[in-house]
Amino acid sequence: MPKAIAFPTDAKLYFKSIQALVKIANNYKIILRQTYKKLAKTALCMRARYAHARQMKRAKREEKRLHTYLGRVIRDFERKIEGQKLDQEGSFLLDTIKRIFNQKRNDSPKVYSLHEPHVECIAKGKVEKRYEFGCKTSLVITHQEGLALDVRAIHGNPYDGHTLEEAIKKAQHNSGKNIEVAFVDKGYRGHTVEGKSIFISGQRKGLTQWIKSQLKRRQAIEPHIGHMKNDGKLGRNYLKGRLGDCFNAILCGIGHNMRLIYNWLIAQNSPKRLYSG
Repeated sequence: MPKAIAFPTDAKLYFKSIQALVKIANNYKIILRQTYKKLAKTALCMRARYAHARQMKRAKREEKRLHTYLGRVIRDFERKIEGQKLDQEGSFLLDTIKRIFNQKRNDSPKVYSLHEPHVECIAKGKVEKRYEFGCKTSLVITHQEGLALDVRAIHGNPYDGHTLEEAIKKAQHNSGKNIEVAFVDKGYRGHTVEGKSIFISGQRKGLTQWIKSQLKRRQAIEPHIGHMKNDGKLGRNYLKGRLGDCFNAILCGIGHNMRLIYNWLIAQNSPKRLYSG
């Protein structure tokens, strides 16, 4: 579930951090020695131009210049704010800005957005979209109708197989029915749930003809995910924070079920056409 943030680059994060820190200083009536707002904007523009022209050494030089500007503003702000107490929001924002300033290329976890510092980098492995920045979403649907039994936002970027048992328990609790057989994709390989029959897409050994046909039916979850992304709001989450992720996932599942029920009612009430041979 991607978050509503721009694609993160170090230069953008440095520039936005400078803007945010200057805004905090204005709120507390602190006069900084120099704000670097105009110089930072010029450096950001030049960095983009050099990168577009594949002049990466020059682009790196402008990025380093932005990093220097941010460090100066942070140190000046901390000197001037000494003795005053920041509110909770300002203190959290200052800590996030300092994390952005100090983080290195291979650090984990990293900050990818100033207003959504909890987002994670999820490798998709697709040609058109190699990475997404948000959180994982677990989806359990019924095998025939496609009704969503459980839709949850999962933070911490865990391995898919580690979420299987919890997903089945939540789906059983929401539906009031015992789930005996589950068909999952290859991300759940090597994981089973006690007392449940778990069949993985692509599995070949020990399958009856019925199980093979049901495994083919598992692919039907992909169109449902597509409908949730296009018709619902699962494609881009605009709600803030981790709580916003949870609410957005649940509301997407509710909306998906309501659309399915509405379409079924329309089909039941529509007049049947008679064809003569």
